[in-house]
Amino acid sequence: MKRIFVSLVYVCLVLMAYAYEPEYSTAGFFRLPDTGREVYSMNPAWRFYKGKSDGAQAKEFDDKNWLVVSLPNGIEYLPTEASGCVNYQGEIWYRKHFTPSVALKEKKLFLYFEAIMGKSRIYVNGKLLAEHFGGYLPVSVDVTEALKWGEDNVIAVWADNSDDPTYAPGKPQDVLDYSYFGGIYRDCWLVAHNHVFVTDPNYENETGGGGLFVSTDNVSEQSADVLLKVHVRNDGKLNFSGNILYSLVDRDGQEVAATNVSLNVHKGIAVSRNGKMKVKKPHLWTPSSPYLYNLYIRICDKKGKVIDGYRRRVGIRSIEFKGRDGFWLNGKPYDKPLIGANRHQDFAVVGNAVANSVHWRDAKKLKDLGLEVIRNAHCPQDPAFMDACDELGLFVIVNTPGWQFWNDDPIFARRVYSDIRNMVRRDRNHPCVWLWEPILNETWYPEDFAGRAKDVVDEEYPYPSCYSGCDTQAKGAHYFQVQFCHPMVLSKRNPKVTYFTREWGDNVDNWSSHNSPSRAARNWGEQPMLVQAAHYASPYYDYICYDALYKESSWHLGGCLWHSFDHQRGYHPDPFYGGLMDVFRQPKYSYYMFKAQRPVTVSDGLSESGPMVYIAHEMTPFSSRDVTVYSNCDEVRLTVNKGGKVYTYRKDKMRKGMPSPVITFSGVFDFMTDKKLTRDKHEEDVFMFAEGLVDGKVVATHKTMPARRAEQLRLRVDNEGVNLRADGSDFVTVVAEVTDKNGNVKRLNNYYIKFFVEGEGRILGGADVLANPAPVKWGSAPVLIQSTTKPGKIKVTASVLFEGSQMPVSGELELNSFAPTVPLLFDMKEEKMIKQAESFSIDDRKSSTELEVERLRRELNELRLKEVEQQQTDFGEKLDF
Repeated sequence: MKRIFVSLVYVCLVLMAYAYEPEYSTAGFFRLPDTGREVYSMNPAWRFYKGKSDGAQAKEFDDKNWLVVSLPNGIEYLPTEASGCVNYQGEIWYRKHFTPSVALKEKKLFLYFEAIMGKSRIYVNGKLLAEHFGGYLPVSVDVTEALKWGEDNVIAVWADNSDDPTYAPGKPQDVLDYSYFGGIYRDCWLVAHNHVFVTDPNYENETGGGGLFVSTDNVSEQSADVLLKVHVRNDGKLNFSGNILYSLVDRDGQEVAATNVSLNVHKGIAVSRNGKMKVKKPHLWTPSSPYLYNLYIRICDKKGKVIDGYRRRVGIRSIEFKGRDGFWLNGKPYDKPLIGANRHQDFAVVGNAVANSVHWRDAKKLKDLGLEVIRNAHCPQDPAFMDACDELGLFVIVNTPGWQFWNDDPIFARRVYSDIRNMVRRDRNHPCVWLWEPILNETWYPEDFAGRAKDVVDEEYPYPSCYSGCDTQAKGAHYFQVQFCHPMVLSKRNPKVTYFTREWGDNVDNWSSHNSPSRAARNWGEQPMLVQAAHYASPYYDYICYDALYKESSWHLGGCLWHSFDHQRGYHPDPFYGGLMDVFRQPKYSYYMFKAQRPVTVSDGLSESGPMVYIAHEMTPFSSRDVTVYSNCDEVRLTVNKGGKVYTYRKDKMRKGMPSPVITFSGVFDFMTDKKLTRDKHEEDVFMFAEGLVDGKVVATHKTMPARRAEQLRLRVDNEGVNLRADGSDFVTVVAEVTDKNGNVKRLNNYYIKFFVEGEGRILGGADVLANPAPVKWGSAPVLIQSTTKPGKIKVTASVLFEGSQMPVSGELELNSFAPTVPLLFDMKEEKMIKQAESFSIDDRKSSTELEVERLRRELNELRLKEVEQQQTDFGEKLDF
């Protein structure tokens, strides 16, 4: 029998390195001890093959020569410039070997894939158990009778992400405006519970039911009704009688409401039961205060023994769209425009195969900007992202998969309706859900489809706070109370309809070339990024922008920027560069412009908040004489150079529009002043210092200095304070920055950085996709470090690719990975092969002694360089000011 490694450490037992640790649901719920329900991560150690492989579904198939990978897996690693259909399209196979514990033998067992891209078939020990069409929703499979005990079992998954017009999105990928990618690119879980159990809504196919359904009604600050509906199946050999116990617990662990519902279910059938709890003086969920309760559900027999159960996080809130009276939250009109952004799910190098912590960090970065709504373009996104939006306070528009494509074949519509149903079933318990978008994005579908799509949502969510949105110009728009459009004249608006802009900000010359002031790659530098930020804020030409949306009445609620992050595309050779951050989530100037729009008051949520000021200027010889500053403060003071002039900006509080206009101090920077001061040995006097003031007091500062000679590499972890988990799937971005001796980032250089990792980590992607060595862009080179399944230290070293005695000194960083919070089910021998197969380190590691010699060399070089500087001064140009 193969050795199986199972690691089970609950969050509460793990010594955390940081103050906060996100939670991620597993197969649609959170685990609850002592209920007989267990969850295992099936992510580690899958055999993988790219291409057609006859007979690979058979248990005895020889897969010894296949690559070993961990899930989430996106088939391949990709360059950061991975648009233009460079990704693989076609058949693939996955095979996982495992020996289940005999402790699971009497359990009901389900295999739960969060998503498999394209069409797929799932086999267990050679038997076909499921076939699925569509790449964005769960595939749940009952494997109870298919497993063999005391021997090796094989799960085989065939998938194909090539063009297929019979299911959404349907459109050929070479004319699709985002990359489809492929693989088992989300988590896979094994769920074990007793034979009387709360069902999975995506498996049961119960209209408006299946699993646990939580909704709210009569919501106010005084009280709220929590409506409960649960679907319980009895697959045991005897009839069952007992009770369903609900307990609602606040953040402090205090029970605030409870109820019991009697349960009688005959063997071989399933029943639904309704319940209700009244909560007095509830903490209401809002974007500024995203309060979550824990709802515990337990199925007990007549003796009180718990047979099944789990936990859900619940937010109490009500949502209403009241036409010209706008959006109401918790019985009150929302007092400001809702500004948000769209999000595609892909990331640099890994495509769509993104770890849960990365989804959380994405949500955190967007919330830190002061955004309040995210549109999931154009598909249901990872459950971890939805969990993060619940926790951080981001409304979400949940989209049906689809983009600019309709097929008259009836099978296409049937599969779209199925997607809509399963989308609602998966996400209905999330308080972050603001709107359902069941229609196909930018598609000329038949009018009856629009009406039916809305009906399907209403059938699946027959309770208050359920609204769907549709494009104003699309057929069947009259079915919808919320319509998507750009701001229009009042005479064209329907007083019963509330309006919202689903995409704003993009501005292209034509739909082939895609030249645009909104599309600026981060490494293009200051001027393009400044133009992008000004375009999004308030350009000199007439265009939908932040300022314009803020001037709208409550009848038009606001809008979602297109797009939050740079992302890959199918039909265009260039990635979409319109993001506020690049594909590694490194910020552009527009990121800080958006951050300047958030309230100056500190929020009680988890996001970064409060006053800020940022100088968008690098002080290079190519920098503008004008200096741009972003701040949400009432007043900004800018000091240019020691003893230099102080410039002041005061916000016009009577001005209508965006909260914080872009601040421009004209003609205040002169490189020749820098040159004179540095030649006179006063380079430390060259700087810009911005102060943000509120009520006359300095509450935020930012200082920038010109970067001098590139002398060292500095490494930092971009993890938003979240631990790296040793689950074989989690990864984190480590950024190497080229800096001068004072730590100022040298933006203008063209080095390549090579990375080496030691310990319990591996580098994702190699030289073939320019991941390692990686090109320096705008002063930095990121690399992705993935954990193994063993907690421990990870040491990352970075050096310039072509080393010499005068080149920047290497940098190093140590981080730790921590025990997983969910038990892992895999063969340890297979996991070792993953580390060998995916080792993309440059094999010329340096010892601590060598690194110390580099540092000493730099110090000696400083003395020798003074001779060179003096000689160049003696024989160089003479300054005459």
